[in-house]
Amino acid sequence: MQNLETLTRLVCDIAREAGSYIRKEREGFSVEKVERKHAHDYVSYVDKGSERLIVERLGALLPEAGFITEEGLATHRDEQLLWVVDPLDGTTNFIHGFAPYAVSIALIQGERILLGVVYEICADECFYAWQGGGAYVKKGQGPSEPLHVGRSSIGDALLCLQLPYNSDAYKPVIQHLIDHFYGRVASIRMIGSAAMALCYVAAGRLDGYAERYIGQWDFMAGALIVSEAGGRVTDYAGAATFLRGNSIVATNGIIHPDLLEAVAL
Repeated sequence: MQNLETLTRLVCDIAREAGSYIRKEREGFSVEKVERKHAHDYVSYVDKGSERLIVERLGALLPEAGFITEEGLATHRDEQLLWVVDPLDGTTNFIHGFAPYAVSIALIQGERILLGVVYEICADECFYAWQGGGAYVKKGQGPSEPLHVGRSSIGDALLCLQLPYNSDAYKPVIQHLIDHFYGRVASIRMIGSAAMALCYVAAGRLDGYAERYIGQWDFMAGALIVSEAGGRVTDYAGAATFLRGNSIVATNGIIHPDLLEAVAL
């Protein structure tokens, strides 16, 4: 395997290629081409086309690795290395032409996230990190800039509290969180993309983010980017071994206890 920095930069190129495909398809996109996976959970031919492109490119880049992908177009057996791919995170946003939506790619080995790349298509921003190498963002053809989480305390914090598709189970939680934080923090946002919520925490644009009932492909790349930017990432129970779970809390570190206290219903 190539060194992680070189590999990460090559994955950035693949994510951008997939993003270009998605951007082009959005120009003539019709909601009639949307399929419903579950209640309020959508997929389109664009998700699948992006996944096919990414799987083909990653397979050529690292043939020894298996895959965990949202649309299930590639699988894994007993490979030590696994690509974790969300070919279009924020599909509902994409359908409505509402930013942000992104491509998310991570490489894991056991419980270690080796690299993470998230390409936000609308703003042409590529967020990336590799283990021990820091976190960065590259906008368009400009230079890469290092990412650092913000320093706000809870009273000045901008939070992202997402709304997962499992509305029946999560409705009491989100009602509690909004009741707990509304008026106590600077403000609350819901942006519709887990991958981008994590990257915005890493960039200091958000101070904290929490969501449950999401897949590994939603948070794997972004979780490493937050960690490498100096933030903290756990599950709702506060465990750092969150990779196989379905909940995530990511913060600047300062407000992490506040979010953990709130999600511990």
